[in-house]
Amino acid sequence: MTAITRFESGPRMSQAVTHGDLVFLAGQTAAEPEGTGVTEQTAQILGQIDRLLALAGSDKGRILSATVYLSDIATFAQMNEAWEAWVDRGNPPARATVEARLCEAHYLVEIVVVAARAAR
Repeated sequence: MTAITRFESGPRMSQAVTHGDLVFLAGQTAAEPEGTGVTEQTAQILGQIDRLLALAGSDKGRILSATVYLSDIATFAQMNEAWEAWVDRGNPPARATVEARLCEAHYLVEIVVVAARAAR
């Protein structure tokens, strides 16, 4: 039976879960959203994704898919500014971007990723 490992778990959810060779991250929002714009929030989130993937035995070059939620689709270019500076150009994931109402008004971006773990 394949083990399930949970990282940074709380009463409601885990920030990352591994099962077999897959890593599932919870939706990531900016740790310090107050007074920041979409580009800054996206950069914060991408840093969190890097950290969680490393914790789970993966990295951004192994991301299989990403879903980006924007509170306002008009900020798509601002989000892409941070994304394009960060993404592994040799291994870009499948990605979808949608407009959605996020859990709190100060969150402008939320990103969910699924990645493959590094060979063990």
